[in-house]
Amino acid sequence: MRAFERRELIINKLYRNKKVHVADLAQDFDVSEETIRRDLEKLDKEGIAKKSYGGAILNVHTNEDPSYSHRHAVNIDAKRAIAANVLDLINDGDSLMTDTSSTAFEALKKITEAKKNLTIITNSLVVLSEFQHSGHKLISTGGVLGAETNSFVGPSASHTIQRYNVDAALFSCKALSMTGGLSDSNEAESELKILMRQQASKAVLLADYSKFDRIAFVKLFGFDEIDYIVTDGKPSDEWISFLNQYQVSLLHNPAE
Repeated sequence: MRAFERRELIINKLYRNKKVHVADLAQDFDVSEETIRRDLEKLDKEGIAKKSYGGAILNVHTNEDPSYSHRHAVNIDAKRAIAANVLDLINDGDSLMTDTSSTAFEALKKITEAKKNLTIITNSLVVLSEFQHSGHKLISTGGVLGAETNSFVGPSASHTIQRYNVDAALFSCKALSMTGGLSDSNEAESELKILMRQQASKAVLLADYSKFDRIAFVKLFGFDEIDYIVTDGKPSDEWISFLNQYQVSLLHNPAE
């Protein structure tokens, strides 16, 4: 068994039992306790677990779902850098689907100024309100409106998304992990992101530096489902090599 496969199983145990013990894991996987400690240290750095005496506990923040206003204020400079990097992927006349992420919102600010005759399908009330006079065509998914998230979810939203085929889906997520793929915290919105990806010719993930090497509560999909990752800075060589294996194109600011 390879290391990342073992860590996947440890993550499953954490979600199921909320805690794990070094000695038990070493016996389960027939490896040394030192090997398990290294695994737990990596999961700690990824934000999945918190090391404790003799083992680790699940990091409860993996299933937190902050309000939109909170999300929008976090790493705003990084989100604006991503917005500038995404322009080359969008053409005049394109049809787009976007989620409710604050990163997608910042990207749309740049895109709607630079491009013409766009069609934007979204479940974001903030996007619909902000860009209603932008000169572009807006389509709301409809559905049940969440007061904290300012987003529409539910069967009506899903049905609307499945009616359209678009050029690109622009979305973010809470976490990216080499072992766990893409993950998020809100289950209802995650379902819509999966549908958006299915209806798009190309999938564009917008993710700032803070999302790498982390995991969240709800699994979205693997890197084989992503065409582009747009970020604010050059990731590590390990990440670049990993993404190359999945033929994911990476757009980022030049290294300083």
